[in-house]
Amino acid sequence: MPRITIDDLKRIKDSARQTISARAGVGRARVTVHMGTCGIAAGAREVMTALLHGIEAQQLSDVLVTTSSCAGLCSHEPMATVEIIGEPPVKYVDLTPEKIADILTRHVVGGTVVPEYALGRGSETTG
Repeated sequence: MPRITIDDLKRIKDSARQTISARAGVGRARVTVHMGTCGIAAGAREVMTALLHGIEAQQLSDVLVTTSSCAGLCSHEPMATVEIIGEPPVKYVDLTPEKIADILTRHVVGGTVVPEYALGRGSETTG
């Protein structure tokens, strides 16, 4: 097994710090990935991984990432809720890693809701 160097430890620390800062604090936007059992079974972990990679790749420091339990719409998992300060929340459903990357770029960064993936805006109901 190769030895870990000080530079390796610094890289690990920087990577962990970026992940922690994406999950804690206050930002311009918050993305909540629903990680109940049904969401995880449907692919929520892959969606979360893609979201964190997208935030890192775009060097976004003002996006908070959180998790929550099931939102009660198991047939539409994986799901995520995007909240931008001053705007109503948008719940996105039937997500894939590609869809969350699109939502990150178009909605979180660009400010435009992505209607083809959205279940509802401003409440938990359709409509």
